[in-house]
Amino acid sequence: MSEHDQSGGAERPHPSAQLPGGSRVIGRVAGSRRNAPTEVAPLWLRAAAAWSWRIIIVIAAVALAFYATTRVLLLFIAVFLALVFTAVLRPLVGALSRWIPRGLATTLSIILAFAVVAGLFTYIGFSVAGQWNKLGQQFSDGIQTIFDYLAASPLHLTITSADFEQWLTQAQQWVQDNSGQVASTALTSAGSVAEVFAALALAIFLTVFFLIRGTEMWTWFLNQLPASMRVPWHSGGRVAWDTFSGYTRGTFLVAASDGFLAGIALLILRVPLAAPLAVLVFIGAFIPLIGAPLAMVIAMIVALAANGPITALIVGLVIAGIGQLEGHVLQPLIMGKQVSLHPVAVALSVTAGTLVAGILGAVIAVPLVAVAWAVFARLRHVDPPITLAELDAATAGPPGEDDTDDDQDENAEDD
Repeated sequence: MSEHDQSGGAERPHPSAQLPGGSRVIGRVAGSRRNAPTEVAPLWLRAAAAWSWRIIIVIAAVALAFYATTRVLLLFIAVFLALVFTAVLRPLVGALSRWIPRGLATTLSIILAFAVVAGLFTYIGFSVAGQWNKLGQQFSDGIQTIFDYLAASPLHLTITSADFEQWLTQAQQWVQDNSGQVASTALTSAGSVAEVFAALALAIFLTVFFLIRGTEMWTWFLNQLPASMRVPWHSGGRVAWDTFSGYTRGTFLVAASDGFLAGIALLILRVPLAAPLAVLVFIGAFIPLIGAPLAMVIAMIVALAANGPITALIVGLVIAGIGQLEGHVLQPLIMGKQVSLHPVAVALSVTAGTLVAGILGAVIAVPLVAVAWAVFARLRHVDPPITLAELDAATAGPPGEDDTDDDQDENAEDD
């Protein structure tokens, strides 16, 4: 029985034994399938997937940061202004603290800054009050001159002073019909003004502490981090502050130079409201790419209304020359290499900031991008640079290799 069972067991056919050698072949195939490695995605697809989820996480983090900023926009503006004030006043505080205590030096610096700003706006107010009536008459004459030019131009646009007065009457009627909406807008603006003053007060409060205890505050923050993270954070924070302060002080000096040169030119050309226009050029210089051209257009309009087209053309040429001086001399000389952003990056940053947050976004976009790039450049690992010629030589292969491959392909096709 055991022998029959053994022989029967040995002769019991496999389900696939009906085919000659089928059991062995199928058994090997099944075994080979069980032992074969699992198929994986191509290398390029795995790399693309790895980069994709990382990019998605970065975009989500940036979006979350923007959302959080919009929820506390007043606080963000106050901190940003405090950092700007600190960057501008810190050299003065450092110089005064050599002879007097740092707290007193901070107080004197802030009082001096307030005095300069108040004096500047007081001078502008008196200048506008003294020339406003004369400028109004000149502006009306200038508008009529523009209408005459348009009528004599190839466009033949005939616009009279009566048409202009009719437009003014329609504007006054619109204001009367929409007085409720105008009043609500005024109340909203009053609320915005209150928020501006609140942000300014908070910024001054933070500036005092940043100037007096800024180093101690940074040291305290670093000590809250693990020991392995303190050196990278300190390195990134140092380059971030150097970039931000360099950009802020450089922009302030460049804007002051632009305003001073524009004011001198407008005074020489006897353009009314030269001081307010110079201040407008100074403020416009803080908005990259778009601020200076807008100030130039307004100055040209005032010059056209007051002194005619020749003076307006000269004003445009003078301010364009100031812009060239700023771009090719003042910015490289004052800012140096602390803010190394390509003009394309500046244009994209200003456009994106304007789309996201309007004028405020246009002002803060470039310094934020400059700081982010400086920190990234400091902390990243950079491989040795290579030229396009070296890359072409590395990918071309040895001489004659392409011809040999072509011959082999032709022989394979013939076979």
